[in-house]
Amino acid sequence: MSIEQQNEFGTIDITNDVIAQVVGESAMECYGIVGMASKHQIRDGLTDILGKENYGRGVVVTNKNGVVSIDVYIIVGYGTKISEVAYQVQSKVKYTLKQILALEVEAVNIHVQGVRVTNV
Repeated sequence: MSIEQQNEFGTIDITNDVIAQVVGESAMECYGIVGMASKHQIRDGLTDILGKENYGRGVVVTNKNGVVSIDVYIIVGYGTKISEVAYQVQSKVKYTLKQILALEVEAVNIHVQGVRVTNV
């Protein structure tokens, strides 16, 4: 599914995969994030951290009648305040989507899939 935008030059179609990749990249820039997790991590019993090319697998984009909501699955670093990290990810994702893709997002839901000790 894609989001269609009209401007004076024509039509732009933005796929959910592109949105997911942008969200994954912007979330990884936030302090306290160790990595992105698969959205099926709990069901599969896996604790793999997704690589840069797979950030989109840790993001679910839902578009219902032009209203976009996003679910982000993250792994946070040990010793960070989880609520603050989640708030920063929400703010960064909303800001990035507004600036890069001109999208208004209704909700950014953060799912913390694990806590990892980072190497300092």
